Amino acid sequence: MLTAIDKSSLLHQLAEPFAVTPEQRAFYQEYGFIKLKHVLSPEVLDYYGNLITEWVIKLNTLTKPMEERTTYERAFLQIMNLWRENDEIKEFVFSRRLAQIAADLMDVSGVRLYHDQALYKEPSGGLTPWHADQFYWPLASPKTITVWIPLQETPMNMGPLAFAARSQHVEIGRDIEISDESERLLSDELQRMNFEMYDTPFDLGEVSYHAGWTFHRAGPNTSAAPRKVMTMIYMDQNQTIMHPRNQFQQADWETWLGSYPVGSRPESDLNPVLYSCS
Repeated sequence: MLTAIDKSSLLHQLAEPFAVTPEQRAFYQEYGFIKLKHVLSPEVLDYYGNLITEWVIKLNTLTKPMEERTTYERAFLQIMNLWRENDEIKEFVFSRRLAQIAADLMDVSGVRLYHDQALYKEPSGGLTPWHADQFYWPLASPKTITVWIPLQETPMNMGPLAFAARSQHVEIGRDIEISDESERLLSDELQRMNFEMYDTPFDLGEVSYHAGWTFHRAGPNTSAAPRKVMTMIYMDQNQTIMHPRNQFQQADWETWLGSYPVGSRPESDLNPVLYSCS
């Protein structure tokens, strides 16, 4: 069990500023993603990773055999808004350090939480098809960003996240849900348009940030261990809600935005401001 001093150190690390350089901000703005090393310590990842894993196991309801699952179900176990289930996980999700990086990369004065999401790719778990996250979100501005946090070192055989550089500006595939179809269509289109794919391992403590409209995918997990990942989705604190354009955005509006009025800022208790410099 951690002492009060040990826990204080972890909380300090989660709040401590991270210096985003002008070069890193420019890279994100151009390519639509960035990977940053040494953002979180092994101690932080171990402590909070164990808690997140415990709650993923507790809340997971997807238990059918892998061969009976859809492509989406084979990609990962998905548990959302763990911050509302456990106060210590809330400490991790509400990290000022991680939120500050998101604001700096997007060049906005502050960010609020959309929701968190644990993504656990089991051994023999399948690929995560090409997709863009913002297809699912009824948000008017592209000022959205996801931090992808591996809770362990993630070599290629575990299925690290891969990105199509500069794809955040193209219109193709913005009306397709994550599926076998999105994998086929986007693989062909991204290759035809000569988008460079960045597909590299993650060191322990390395995290990535990607824009809501950046296309990304992940390979299968062919290792003997689960690929454990925690994510948080942030939006510009001045983001506004738009009218849902598909059934998924309708569900998100009701579930993650508290059915707040279209045209307003998402200011319910579900979407707190996690960092603001104003």
